[in-house]
Amino acid sequence: MTRQARLFAIAEYLRGRRTGATAGLLAERFGVTLRTIYRDLDALRAADLPLHAERGRGGGYALDRHYTLPPINLNAREAAVLVALGAHAVRMRLLPFQETLEAALDKVRGALSASAQRELLAVLEELEYLGVPALGAAAPVRHAVEEAWFTRRPVRLRYRRADGTAGERTVKVTGVTMERHATWIRCVDTGTAERRRLRLDRIDAATGAED
Repeated sequence: MTRQARLFAIAEYLRGRRTGATAGLLAERFGVTLRTIYRDLDALRAADLPLHAERGRGGGYALDRHYTLPPINLNAREAAVLVALGAHAVRMRLLPFQETLEAALDKVRGALSASAQRELLAVLEELEYLGVPALGAAAPVRHAVEEAWFTRRPVRLRYRRADGTAGERTVKVTGVTMERHATWIRCVDTGTAERRRLRLDRIDAATGAED
């Protein structure tokens, strides 16, 4: 177990206990020396974890339950989207509390498995912000496009061209660009291998397609 994984495991172990845990118990639980446990506890305090020592029977090291948030369950895609949104907020200086936001992002990112970090965060690097789009799209279309993007599977789109005529094509989504007036889906036509940009608000229907 790496030190980062052990620190996270110690924090979760203490979070789940009703009573404190002695340094000796923690050392035995995680298979390390007392010296290592004390260094780990110092590192957790340095990371602003509300860790304190309780004296007496049932005492030991414990987390302040009134200070910490209850655990939540995020799936890998939800966590990756939060990381991407937070990273954009940092770049755009949307909040004055940059250090706090970056610390929160590190914790969410650290909860992702290595494979999820590689796959999902790489997908979200294809998200380009140039503004806040004013025009939206129907929820079923958004959901189908999102699923196709994250799973790398083709999606069949029915859309309206700029001249008002209707069209259909099957594409693979390669990225999303958010401009001030519209969101653009960057994609590759599976039939012609031609690269295209389609406005999300002009897509009337989207359904999964076979590879």
